[in-house]
Amino acid sequence: MAKTTFPTVNKCTSIGREQHAVVADMDGTLLRGRSSFPYFALVAFEVGGILRLLFLLLATPLAGLLYYFVSESAGIQVLVFATFSGMRVSDIESVARAVLPKFYSSDLHPETWRVFSACGKRCVLTANPTIMVEAFLKDVLGADLVLGTKIATYKGRATGLVCKPGVLVGKNKADALEKAFGETQPDIGLGDRDTDTPFMSLCKEAFIVLPQPEVKPVTMDKLPKPIIFHDGRLVQKPTPLVALLTILWIPTGFLLACLRITAGAILPMPLVYYAFMALGVRVTIKGTPPPQAKKSIGQSGVLFICSHRTLLDPIFLSTALGRAIPAVTYSVSRLSEIISPIKTVRLNRDRAKDASMIKKLLEEGDLAICPEGTTCREPFLLRFSALFAELTDQLVPVAMVNRMSMFHGTTARGWKGMDPFYFFMNPSPAYEVTFLNKLPLELTCSSGKSSYEVANYIQSVIAATLSYECTSFTRKDKYRALAGNDGTVVEKPLLEANKVMGC
Repeated sequence: MAKTTFPTVNKCTSIGREQHAVVADMDGTLLRGRSSFPYFALVAFEVGGILRLLFLLLATPLAGLLYYFVSESAGIQVLVFATFSGMRVSDIESVARAVLPKFYSSDLHPETWRVFSACGKRCVLTANPTIMVEAFLKDVLGADLVLGTKIATYKGRATGLVCKPGVLVGKNKADALEKAFGETQPDIGLGDRDTDTPFMSLCKEAFIVLPQPEVKPVTMDKLPKPIIFHDGRLVQKPTPLVALLTILWIPTGFLLACLRITAGAILPMPLVYYAFMALGVRVTIKGTPPPQAKKSIGQSGVLFICSHRTLLDPIFLSTALGRAIPAVTYSVSRLSEIISPIKTVRLNRDRAKDASMIKKLLEEGDLAICPEGTTCREPFLLRFSALFAELTDQLVPVAMVNRMSMFHGTTARGWKGMDPFYFFMNPSPAYEVTFLNKLPLELTCSSGKSSYEVANYIQSVIAATLSYECTSFTRKDKYRALAGNDGTVVEKPLLEANKVMGC
């Protein structure tokens, strides 16, 4: 069989392979894990929600029985039907582009990647639906060709069936390889199971990848393209056990989130810190915040420059200070405005109007702003808008970090109104607020520094504090990568444009 016929992948040299073509299987070969269930589960949850995930989980025992006792093809067809039936193709493609690459890239097999990345032409032959894996394999791993199972569609929706010749396993893989390469024989074939033998036998050299659960995945810095932006609500890869626990937790978690949000909305701000702690929300405060500006003696308010992790950043800033700090924001849902305990003011992306509004707010007291304009989950800081540096010299950088174990509290594709609920649905979410030193006068615009120099300096100071990396990416870059748009929110205002909204 395959394991006794072919040498192991660690015996394959990766030197001088620039002109060679490699063909690799995916699950168990390119990836350490041999099961594709977690990735089907991600699509099921992100597109269909908790009920679709439950349906997939209930279908999994049948899929397992068919996979191990009847045929791989039959088992995979059950997963395809339970996951995709009725879904819009555009939604599946969106998840494949914005959600799956983060999870796939965290499971790359180091030995397979060593060989795969050394070859000049890279092909992946997989039983997984092409629509699920192609974006990751081509955009992140640099694959030239992806041959996978094609799902059937009708009027823009998946039927849950697969197109002929069926699921790409066994002989179907060999046939697909021969059709793609013709008379040309690939140089290297990489597989992990007996049903990979037919296509591996067509290659000049073939190597088997043995199951090694203890092998560590390829680190992110070794990838040809770092994953800075990703979307999706789930923090952990949903194995069957994790998926079951998630389904069981969501009803309780939602009630707990409502309780936490209500406590933050109705209690006086000095008590919110203690209420959060009692309800399992950990808030860590570092550094020394500046005293509150005294309007009675003509003091201008301090502008808190925050790194942006979720839309709750200004609320946890206020929690740390024990007083409500108004915030200016680029976009926030109406629901988030209603349940928020602080005032928010929308920026309208008109530089002159925004500057005038921020100056007026600073005359009334302290103010918070997140100059990145959007959130980033990874240890990177996006480019800081320089507008704030032109408006005041009273600048206090604030480094924000949060920790979540089950759900992400941000989204680019979904409804942002659910962001605070998902954050507070985590069993024990945490926020760390670090107040840095107030910017010295000589480093502000009033001492001759340009607004861009000030913005870049504050970005670098916060990044150094968090051990993050500065980037020049913007809100538009994020939304183009994740949602296929530039992130502009167009809506009819419900209140006067210049009114400060209490939320």
